[in-house]
Order: sequence, then structure tokens, then C-alpha cells
Amino acid sequence: MSVNNFRPRKFEDFEILNAAGEKVGEIRVKPSGICWAGKGAHRWLGVSLDEFAAFMEKNGKLQKK
Repeated sequence: MSVNNFRPRKFEDFEILNAAGEKVGEIRVKPSGICWAGKGAHRWLGVSLDEFAAFMEKNGKLQKK
């Protein structure tokens, strides 16, 4: 039996690009929350998943799949 295993990623980063393909920022999705860093920023701004869910329930627009 093998003792090796895969470690899950701690977060996923996504670059946000404008219509011209230029980077405007990054979103980081973690199990504990969502973070944002603007282009060239050295600091991340974040909210918990509960805060994000409340914001989306209040401000989000229904999307088609």
C-alpha cells in the first residue's frame, strides 16, 4: 500500500483582464474567503465566504448557466 498522496491546493488565483487583454487585478479563492489585489498591488483585500455570500445575495444579478 502506498503512503504517498496528493496535497490539495490552498488557493486558486485568477487574473482579471480588461477588453484590451491588460491585467487589472487578481482574484484569489480560498476555502476561508475571497481576496482581491489590483494590478501591481502588494496587498490583498479580502472578505470571508459569509460576507461574500451576503453581498452576492443583496447585489448579485441572476445568471444563466
